[in-house]
Formats: sequence, C-alpha cells, structure tokens
Amino acid sequence: MRKLNMQPNETLGYLFTFCGLDGCGKTTMLTKLKRELEKDYNVYLTKQPTDSVRNSDIFRTYMDSPDHNAYDYRSLSLLAASDRVQHVNKVIKPQMDSGSIVISDRYFYSCLANLRARGFTKDKWIYEIAESIVKPDVAFFFDVPVETAVTRVRSREKEKDRYIDMELQYKLRDEYIEICKANNGVLISTEMTIKDCYAVVKSEVERMLKK
Repeated sequence: MRKLNMQPNETLGYLFTFCGLDGCGKTTMLTKLKRELEKDYNVYLTKQPTDSVRNSDIFRTYMDSPDHNAYDYRSLSLLAASDRVQHVNKVIKPQMDSGSIVISDRYFYSCLANLRARGFTKDKWIYEIAESIVKPDVAFFFDVPVETAVTRVRSREKEKDRYIDMELQYKLRDEYIEICKANNGVLISTEMTIKDCYAVVKSEVERMLKK
C-alpha cells in the first residue's frame, strides 16, 4: 500500500473527510460535527462522488446490479477520479480559500479503496491523480464489521432491497484500514457508542483548529 502524495492545504480553511463502508456511521458523525462547528464557523458540507457520477448508468450498474459485464470497472474509477479532481479544485478549494471549514462525505480515499478491492492493486495512475488533490487536515475512517454495516443499510426503507456485494464489502473494509494506516488517517470503531465515537472526532478537529 503506497501513501498518496497529496497537495498540502495552503488555504485559509480546513478540510475534514469521512470515509468507510456504507452503514459505518460516518453520516451520523459528520452531521454532529457540522452542527457543532457551524455555531462558530462557516461550514460547507459536501459529498463525493457528485451527483453527476452517482446518477450515471455505469455507477448505478455497479451499485444496484450483480451483472457488471457491460462495463470495465477502470472506466468507472477513472470517471469518479476525474469527478473528484473537478470537485476538489472547483468546489472544495474555493470554499477553503474563503476560510470555510469543508466537511466531505467520502473523499479520494474511497476511489482508491474501491479500485484496490476489485483487484486493481498495481494501477499507478490513481496515485498520479492524487497529486492534484488537496490533503485533508484530518481524514477520518470509520470501521465496523461488515455484517453490522449491512444490517444498518438494510434498516433504511429505501435500501432494504438494495443489491450488496458481500465479498466486496469484506475487501473494502480491509482496504480502508490499510489506506488509513498508510496516510496517517484516524481510524474509529463505530462499535463504540455514538458519544464515544464523536468524542474522538471532536478531539481531533479541535486539535487541528487550535493550530
């Protein structure tokens, strides 16, 4: 696992990113953080990939169907990576330039995790693209057993019948953990209580803001 050589944050603002499996609890954590920070700061909440990718035929095929024969996964990964470069440099950075705190639901790490989890572990292009991406001030990774994450997803009315590739979820979990370690991220087990999980998030954010 190679470390991503991202750009240092040279803006007036901050970037905090949240990654992990669907159902890992990241949305709960970032929502709590946003509510607390916006009392004193200008906060911009965003999500990756953007809707232009999420609503594409290729993305929906990989999310909603076991039949992926119509597409090469690299094409989706390249599409998502391109979307992230555009989003970071034309949306996130301008917000940070103005002094805002940006909270991102998923980030470039998710692109790498998905590519590697599908067997593309020797691809070099994704590391080259990462050089055009701003490094988060704190990158949070939320870890939970796959079975727990899937149960949480299935409890959502709109996703109770959603196709989930279980084998992929196990691989993704391993990749997120390794990416976190390689890139100095903060790994948090959401098997802890919400209160305890958020205490870790809050502590890391406050430490960064005090700098």
